[in-house]
Amino acid sequence: MTELNNRVKSTNDIELVDRLVAVNRVTKVTKGGRAFSFAAIVVVGNGDGVVGWGLGKAGEVTAAISKGIEAAKKNLIKVPVLKGTIPHEQEARFGGASVYIQPASHGTGVKAGGAMRAVLESVGITDVLAKSKGSSNPHNLVKATFAALSELRDAYTVAQNRGVSMEKVFKG
Repeated sequence: MTELNNRVKSTNDIELVDRLVAVNRVTKVTKGGRAFSFAAIVVVGNGDGVVGWGLGKAGEVTAAISKGIEAAKKNLIKVPVLKGTIPHEQEARFGGASVYIQPASHGTGVKAGGAMRAVLESVGITDVLAKSKGSSNPHNLVKATFAALSELRDAYTVAQNRGVSMEKVFKG
């Protein structure tokens, strides 16, 4: 599979909205007792095809979230969104999480749960059917969803990569 160059170069001109996917309290048992810290998974997106995810870890929840937002801004990808849905169906795996996303007609809405819903809505997708199988771990679900979204290609990109016209792409 060829590496797709869909990374976003700069975040200066993009207005990003953040969404908290999950917060996990982590306990480290020491000689002096239990030390608590927090891990936050955050998704940022502009609602127009640009999305990123980040993991922040800190002693306080708010600090973990802000670290997650900063990490997400460094991990942005561009996703093709056509009329509020995706160009074609796609499957992806990460760890024990497996996701399947498929385009839907206008008015369907985002039929996805939990971590997948946060990612898909941050991208700006309004109509999609999604299914997650296997692990429901939010961290792996976010990564699997990102893997599926990063493999999406619209017809114009396919035509450009093949060096043919748009009509030739649809004929076969």
